[in-house]
Amino acid sequence: MLPVKCLVLAVDDFVLAFDDDLRQIGDTAVSALSRPDGSHIGIICAAPASHCDAGPKHTPENAKHTAIRIMTDVAGQPKTQGTPTIPAKPSPWRFCVAPMIDWSDRECRFFHRLLSRRARLYTEMITTGAIIHGDRARLLGYSRQEHPVAIQLGGNDPAALAQCARICADLGYDEVNLNVGCPSDRVQDGAFGACLMRQPELVGDCVAAMKAAVSIPVTVKCRIGVDDQDPEVALEELTRAVAAAGVDALIVHARKAWLQGLSPKENRDIPPLDYDRVHRLKQTWPDLPVILNGGLVSIDAAKTHLTGLDGVMLGRAAYQNPGQLLLVDPELFGEAAPVAGERDALEALLPYIDERLEAGLRLSQITRHLLGLFPGQPGARAFRRHLATHATRPGADRQVLIDAMNLVRPFPERVAAQ
Repeated sequence: MLPVKCLVLAVDDFVLAFDDDLRQIGDTAVSALSRPDGSHIGIICAAPASHCDAGPKHTPENAKHTAIRIMTDVAGQPKTQGTPTIPAKPSPWRFCVAPMIDWSDRECRFFHRLLSRRARLYTEMITTGAIIHGDRARLLGYSRQEHPVAIQLGGNDPAALAQCARICADLGYDEVNLNVGCPSDRVQDGAFGACLMRQPELVGDCVAAMKAAVSIPVTVKCRIGVDDQDPEVALEELTRAVAAAGVDALIVHARKAWLQGLSPKENRDIPPLDYDRVHRLKQTWPDLPVILNGGLVSIDAAKTHLTGLDGVMLGRAAYQNPGQLLLVDPELFGEAAPVAGERDALEALLPYIDERLEAGLRLSQITRHLLGLFPGQPGARAFRRHLATHATRPGADRQVLIDAMNLVRPFPERVAAQ
């Protein structure tokens, strides 16, 4: 059934459906509908009439008058809280996929890019020492299709961070992000990551050094505080320091980090979320792009925060259920998704698999990022089992993924509709 607030216009064998809640109707591309000032009203999509239930009152005879009336009504209505207007020029950070150690490597990012053209992708955190002394081709290599892609650096020395920022900018990265939020033992031993929440002046110096070294955006990802810090004070002091240094955006994980007593995994779940603190920060710093991270489980959940903030960042939710990234472009940018569905994304991945296997990768290094696809769909468990069993074998190639895809079946209601 169509949503309540919509219009349906029958034209020959097609139905034009307008949906103010940004849900696509039918199986076709989306085009944005905007007011004269460029603000977003909704989307229009065309689909075969057989795919839409127009309801009895939307007949071809009265569709035109109904369309004009409803479009006029909708155009005059303000968006409600939780249904943000799509700006004519969205922030570069409107939707981001978080940097995740052991997860957001180049294979993961390439696949995520197949699901969204507009998402901003981030590398795993890479330390300054690794970049300066390590294998840069392995650590910093990426595919040109990943753009826009940002690199996250870990470190606390302004000169070393500036050197690494130059290296990354020269390689074509679109942004350098400084990690001020990771609470792991490794970063505590190196006195960077979340430890830097206690040293806002040093963070400001690090940002200033990187800004002086590169022309691409320099951003910071932080917590709202650590241990017994007052988030009202700690986050404000850090923001003041990095804003004075010229930071281009601040990404805030809306939890404190406990450096003693909680593991990195527990620090992702146990400290309570305080989204209101991040919204208050934006109100205090209206000219600074502020992006929310932490605990966002879906595109719909993230979207509610875009009425007051410049962007949202999903981490585990995007990795563990990557198919929802197909919603990013239509729902947050008013544009069609790059592919029609998860299966189409996997088919688009096959040439990349061939290329990377030729370069010496094992198939499992790519397919491990695909295990969250098809949640709840018949055959999804067999899909995962087949990849886990066969992708690790010597000589495994694209056929393993093709065979796994063939184990997934459409939802029963979709079969019935066909």
